[in-house]
Amino acid sequence: MKNKGLLLKVSTGLAAVSFLFSEYLFKISFKRVDHVPETSQEKQKYAASYWEYVDWFRRINKEHWTFQTKNETERMSAYFIPSKEENSKKVVIIAHGYKGNGETMSSYAKMFYEMGFNVLLPDDRGHGQSMGEYISFGWLDRLDYLQWLKKIIKRVGPKSEILLFGVSMGASTVEMLSGEDLPSQVKCVIADCGYSSIDEEMTFLLKHHYHLPKYPFYPLVSTINRYRLGYYLGDVSSVEQLKKNKLPIFFIHGENDDYVPSYMSLENYEATTAAKELWIVNNATHAESYWLDPLEYKKRIKDFLNKYFNDKN
Repeated sequence: MKNKGLLLKVSTGLAAVSFLFSEYLFKISFKRVDHVPETSQEKQKYAASYWEYVDWFRRINKEHWTFQTKNETERMSAYFIPSKEENSKKVVIIAHGYKGNGETMSSYAKMFYEMGFNVLLPDDRGHGQSMGEYISFGWLDRLDYLQWLKKIIKRVGPKSEILLFGVSMGASTVEMLSGEDLPSQVKCVIADCGYSSIDEEMTFLLKHHYHLPKYPFYPLVSTINRYRLGYYLGDVSSVEQLKKNKLPIFFIHGENDDYVPSYMSLENYEATTAAKELWIVNNATHAESYWLDPLEYKKRIKDFLNKYFNDKN
């Protein structure tokens, strides 16, 4: 009886510790951010260029767009940069990465702006000026983007031609959005270093960054997410959404990505039966493909757009 009592106490203690640590993991991973964390040491070499793009974004003429959420007490926020080309119908929605915001995508915004696009830069849930106590890793954001699409078509007109573009979490956001019933004005998708599912991504990070097993932590974090946000993490899958995608899509991924491994883009590529292209960028780490060679990055995107978007880029 003493052994059984001791075993019960130990089991209960381990369960309590596992739950507390899972709650800690949820908070550090899913809690909203009100400032953009400093970039990694390896990417500090791009800092000067990055801040030049941010300065451009802050000076460029733009409109602040919002819409209210269902409860009408909080709002989503985005900035719209009108094209430099008068009456341009081309629009790109640029989805930012984890713990970023629209401003952090200034380099991509300038790239597309120079191609004659109107540019929309949303702040996703739990980021920047948008509402949300927690980060949804693109799952709820994909539904918010349906609202942004409506606002774009109203602003630019029914002849709008819309490109979906995202990096990291933003790539997965547009990948998951591609599986929804989209307006005909959406023409194609570009996804740079998106994950295949939160299940795979969290399992990878637990093993390689925290040196922890998937069980019991992932199921506990998933259960906490279900309680806080209304869905299990197993629901969040680029692969499953891409199976429904009908749009041409260009997958980009850094060969040396140790945050979202490049095999996830291979899984995403295999999942879709629509027209598709894949570029694995030699020597690039996570979200570094643009910064490693901006001219080649722009060329590859223009080549894709020439095939699937229009013939004017």
